[in-house]
Amino acid sequence: MLNKKTKMMRAVPTMAELAAQGKSPEILFWVGCAGSFDDRYKRVTVAFSEILLSLNIDFAVLGQEEACTGDPARRAGNEFLFQMQAMANIQVLNGYEVKKIVTACPHCFNTIKNEYPDLGGNYEVIHHTQFLQQLIDGGMLKVDGGEFKGKKITYHDSCYLGRANDVYEAPRELLKSLDADLVEMKRCRTNGLCCGAGGGQMFKDAEKGKKEINIERTEEALDTGAKVIASGCPFCMTMLSDGVKNKEKEGEVVVKDLAEIISESMK
Repeated sequence: MLNKKTKMMRAVPTMAELAAQGKSPEILFWVGCAGSFDDRYKRVTVAFSEILLSLNIDFAVLGQEEACTGDPARRAGNEFLFQMQAMANIQVLNGYEVKKIVTACPHCFNTIKNEYPDLGGNYEVIHHTQFLQQLIDGGMLKVDGGEFKGKKITYHDSCYLGRANDVYEAPRELLKSLDADLVEMKRCRTNGLCCGAGGGQMFKDAEKGKKEINIERTEEALDTGAKVIASGCPFCMTMLSDGVKNKEKEGEVVVKDLAEIISESMK
């Protein structure tokens, strides 16, 4: 595992700082709104950055120049706002001649990968679980499982990562690399159940019904007997964490992003 004292020994550079030195990083880490402002998901941003820094990956962030991708606006039906936000971001990205983007948010991933090209933004976009798996496959990233070795872990498929972009294997391969006991929920992969936050639902009041979707999904996760619910999405993390609290299982079950799990399991 990483020595806690050695983590984050140098600051993550911004694109502007590197451009001032005449440099251009191989990778832009798109942090996203949740990774920047949500207290819980900030820890995921730190965990992923720590991994990249420890492996001397050539990357940078936009910092103050990064704005929302416009995903919530488009899902909520405000196409005008989406295009304003998207085009402003594309102008910044193209100004830095960005080629490759890695992000820990499936919503950002889907929007930049599949929707920005229509507005002139063409980039190679990779989800952080895919990138971490590439590092393991390439021998750069080595894990020993740590406290997760042999532990029951279930993985929740994010809609925008799974069904929208057919990314199912990378997250699971990461867990298998830890020698963890991966237990699948009844509804998983192409048949996975939404956490209830996508499509702009995260930001609106619940509609009438017998049960919240996130409670239904959390119950499925708890039924597996897993002590760790692994996620790769800030929206899913919020909804599942709320579900665990609702079931009063906080002392027994934790919700963690895969970047956190890998960071805690590094040799």
